[in-house]
Amino acid sequence: MAERHASSLAVNTRKSLFCLFILTSTLFILSWFFVLRSTGSPHFIDHKLLPNSKLLAMIDNGISGSESQTDVEPSVGNRSILVHNEEEEKPTISSQDKEASQANNGVKCNTNGKVALKVFMYDLPPEFHFGLLDWKPQGGSVWPDLQTKVPAYPGGLNLQHSIEYWLTLDILASELPNPPNVRTAIRVRNASEADIIFIPFFSSLSYNRFSKINPHQKKSNNKLLQDKLVKYVTAQQEWKISGGRDHLIVAHHPNSLLDGRMKLWPATFILSDFGRYPPNIANVEKDIIAPYKHVIKSYVNDSSTFDSRPTLLYFQGAIYRKDGGFVRQELFYLLQDEKDVHFTFGSVQKDGIKKASQGMHTSKFCLNIAGDTPSSNRLFDAIASHCVPVIISDDIELPYEDVLDYSEFCIFVRTRDALKKNFLVNLTRSIGMDEWTQMWRRLQEVQKFYEFQYPSKEGDAVQMIWQAVARKVPALRMKLNKSRRFSRSYVRKEKGLSRIPSPSNFW
Repeated sequence: MAERHASSLAVNTRKSLFCLFILTSTLFILSWFFVLRSTGSPHFIDHKLLPNSKLLAMIDNGISGSESQTDVEPSVGNRSILVHNEEEEKPTISSQDKEASQANNGVKCNTNGKVALKVFMYDLPPEFHFGLLDWKPQGGSVWPDLQTKVPAYPGGLNLQHSIEYWLTLDILASELPNPPNVRTAIRVRNASEADIIFIPFFSSLSYNRFSKINPHQKKSNNKLLQDKLVKYVTAQQEWKISGGRDHLIVAHHPNSLLDGRMKLWPATFILSDFGRYPPNIANVEKDIIAPYKHVIKSYVNDSSTFDSRPTLLYFQGAIYRKDGGFVRQELFYLLQDEKDVHFTFGSVQKDGIKKASQGMHTSKFCLNIAGDTPSSNRLFDAIASHCVPVIISDDIELPYEDVLDYSEFCIFVRTRDALKKNFLVNLTRSIGMDEWTQMWRRLQEVQKFYEFQYPSKEGDAVQMIWQAVARKVPALRMKLNKSRRFSRSYVRKEKGLSRIPSPSNFW
């Protein structure tokens, strides 16, 4: 009897253990199922829950790239031939979006009239901006009445670095009773609502006009003005809150803001290139490249053809330059005796601009060679002339290149290749009428992206720059938020200020 009871107990124990094993295994499998499900990518994100949803929507449109897909095929030298793949399946887009995209030739802009970028602008004293244009304030206002008269910017070579002037006018125009055209950026009066804080200092004009030291001075007026600017800006509460990381300042002339930039480095700079900036002060991740304002007249109603432009290669400018500009001198010796090549010294003196316009309008290709810095205004003169740019500048950074494919209308040649005998001539002569005409047409399409004007127009240089700023905002905000993770450890309680890291370890 005892043996039968022990046997029955053993059977019941095995059954219980088996059931427990099945239950445990089931729970284990279910738990892993839910863990894997929770770590998968979300199927839906409600952008309404995110800050600045309008800005994010605009950025999504801005970086969507060209509407048509292209393939790149290797060809002679360093150029790319772009072939449209019409059979590739394209996503369905609304007629309104398609019309807007076609109007901007593949680069989508904010065309719905909604506010995309909110800009808080300091009311700096006139000596920092329009006072440099000999404008006198009236009625206690620091800004001119744009409905009465717009202060004129000095002409000549001053114009090529006038970017801050056009951006400031555009922000001021957003406050007019009936703001002109589509607004890409608008001024807000509360800094806490802003996406970016704009410092309206005409730094390039300050350098061009006041960089020389007078006999009775120890510092130039340009340096004195920079010192006053740094003192003013860094004393503002908006700067103290963020350490300047959400600020924006234009220093388009390579020599502008030379002193102030070492103290204003956390801000986003709008520059022509990085040629004279150490990488911890300015770099492509943090800052924005803006085009020069071309100094020659745009080629209106261009009906030229491949055969009606007799000059193969055109260059007219300073030949003997410093730093990377040695390439110009070497190319001069290589190309000066070549047939159909115009390579001579030239300047803006007398009728230099008129001659350059005529030369570019009658040339198939225009050389853009590195000078004292990687960039030059000559590239944008070539674009305005629909003369296919041949870019020889290994370190050049180009405006809007995150949304614009320059290989569609430019030819890039490495410096080491350009200095080989007959390389440039053979390369350009190998480009036939069809390929050149394709690039020539694309130049006409993209030309408006480099036009500065007031009032600004949809897709022009002013609005394209503001959109480039808008595309920087999310990354800027993420870095700013990350920098605040341990801010409690750095806060100085008596002043409520956060420590600003050094430029070598912040970016």
